[in-house]
Amino acid sequence: MTESYAGARAHPPIWVMGLSNAIFGMMGGFCVVTLPQLLAAEGVPGGHIATITAIIISPGFWAFIFSPMLDVRLRRRTYALIFAVIAACAAAFTVLHHHNLDLVVPIMLIGYLSAAFYQGAVGGWMGSLINPDEDSRLGTWFNIANIGSSGVIIVAGGPLILHSPPHVAALIILIGMLVPTVLFLFTPAPAPDKLLASESFGRFGRAILALLRRRDVLIGLALFILPSASFSLTNVLGGLGKDYHASATTVSLFAGTGSIIAGIGGSFLVPRLARRIALRPLYLLIGVVGAMFTLATLLLPRAPWTFGVVFTGEIIFQALAFTAAFAISFQIIGPGNPLAATLFTVLIAAINLPVIYNGMLDGWAYDRGGLVGSFVMDAGIRLAACLVLAIGLRRWLFGPAPPPQVEPSLPD
Repeated sequence: MTESYAGARAHPPIWVMGLSNAIFGMMGGFCVVTLPQLLAAEGVPGGHIATITAIIISPGFWAFIFSPMLDVRLRRRTYALIFAVIAACAAAFTVLHHHNLDLVVPIMLIGYLSAAFYQGAVGGWMGSLINPDEDSRLGTWFNIANIGSSGVIIVAGGPLILHSPPHVAALIILIGMLVPTVLFLFTPAPAPDKLLASESFGRFGRAILALLRRRDVLIGLALFILPSASFSLTNVLGGLGKDYHASATTVSLFAGTGSIIAGIGGSFLVPRLARRIALRPLYLLIGVVGAMFTLATLLLPRAPWTFGVVFTGEIIFQALAFTAAFAISFQIIGPGNPLAATLFTVLIAAINLPVIYNGMLDGWAYDRGGLVGSFVMDAGIRLAACLVLAIGLRRWLFGPAPPPQVEPSLPD
């Protein structure tokens, strides 16, 4: 167990805590790659599959509306267990009934919503336990769990489900998604704040509003809501292999195995960089350098090896950005925060928002200007966002990070 700092508590190794995020990663990989594979095998049109996928993963943004429940009544561990079981059951049900869209869409929507609540519960839980100097390391392992588990599902999920008896595949998916909950046995789970659990909803609402008025929270939301380091191009590249004369096998290789290796490698860089550069300016620097990389790739020939360079580079920068964003989120939460799960879910929603709308802009630009249009749109809007933030918030972004708030006071 690691020694606690002020409001923080003793906890197991950081990697144990970070790997708890694997359930959300597995659900993400299942929804964006494995489920579309199953639907395509059933003959569902590509446009319909894209719409279904967008609907299912939409809770990644709007789940924050219900996030306050994660900080009251029950321990965050209890909430995490409940939503892990619901998410795993939804995925297993879909394996058995993926031919029935009338059932699959609502069940998977509930499943992904549960996975979002799960991530909020464990993020708030783990984030409130750590010392202030452990933010970047927990962010690293949180993102490694997300990337690694998603990659495992991408590589193995489709073949397992398509070539195994349905009940066997469903059971393996169910058990596999619940394995990370074993890590809960090694992590202390403090009880929820008694005032938040017992006082009126009005008091609870005022506490949340007070939280959202904190300057460090507002700065974090500004960093995440603007597409300063969204790297949404990774969601578009999978369909652009033909522009590089890359085969479906090449695209799958980099989307699966390649993304795991590049993503995990990129994640490990953040703690090293954070020793030299504060997290907030580091986040902007990742966005700027990544945008320059995106533009520079337009000078390369349109060849399969170029697709590999582009996809790998974008994945590395995306991993850097998400890891830094997780670390900033844990920094904002601080130790012993009674509203940790609420705050973490709100921040994650802000991180996901530009990935959605910037991805739509990338697609719009591709329809009008091809590969060049899409890349210029993606890099240009990212550079513009970084410039606006650097100028408008320079006093707070480049100054010292605020000290962690231990046991934040609640308004009367």
